[in-house]
Amino acid sequence: MCSFVEHRNYKIVYRRYASLFFLVGVDNDENELAILEFIHLLVETMDRHFGNVCELDIMFHLEKAHFMLEEMVMNGCIVETSKSNILAPIQLMDKSS
Repeated sequence: MCSFVEHRNYKIVYRRYASLFFLVGVDNDENELAILEFIHLLVETMDRHFGNVCELDIMFHLEKAHFMLEEMVMNGCIVETSKSNILAPIQLMDKSS
């Protein structure tokens, strides 16, 4: 099964985890395998935080899912790949509330 779809000057890179689909749109200059690894890192990070992430975790904690993405990506570039560094601010917020 192919995880890439090309359309005009763009590519959709996607991956399915159980009932979840993760899609990332990129231009033709981007490395598809690197984006697949990014998706995998995102799912592993969510798994570590939520424990076997499912759609309900994302729906009811959307702000945390966005925060994880914001910690990982800045201006369209992947800037953080350490799960511990990504989750540290979220864990601090959880402790303070």
